[in-house]
Amino acid sequence: MSEKLKIKLSIANRVYPLTVEANQEEGLRKAAKNIEYMIKQFEQSYSVRDKQDVLAMCALQFASQVEQKTIDKKNVSEHVEVKLKELDELLHSHLNS
Repeated sequence: MSEKLKIKLSIANRVYPLTVEANQEEGLRKAAKNIEYMIKQFEQSYSVRDKQDVLAMCALQFASQVEQKTIDKKNVSEHVEVKLKELDELLHSHLNS
């Protein structure tokens, strides 16, 4: 069983105490750091001061990145499938000749 750690993450000037698996700590700390960076970017670029609005914009940004990666992965999979079918047909035609 994995060791549990008690950590504190600061996001938008609030501290969130969490109990996590040891192997999750690095990812959570990097995610919190990315959120903080994005908050600063939104506040500077759009003069947004309401933390709820900034956090909503961050959530939308991260969610859209996840969705875009899913779409891109599907497109790549479809492309690979088409190419494999073409290669399979080519091999069959040469083997049957």
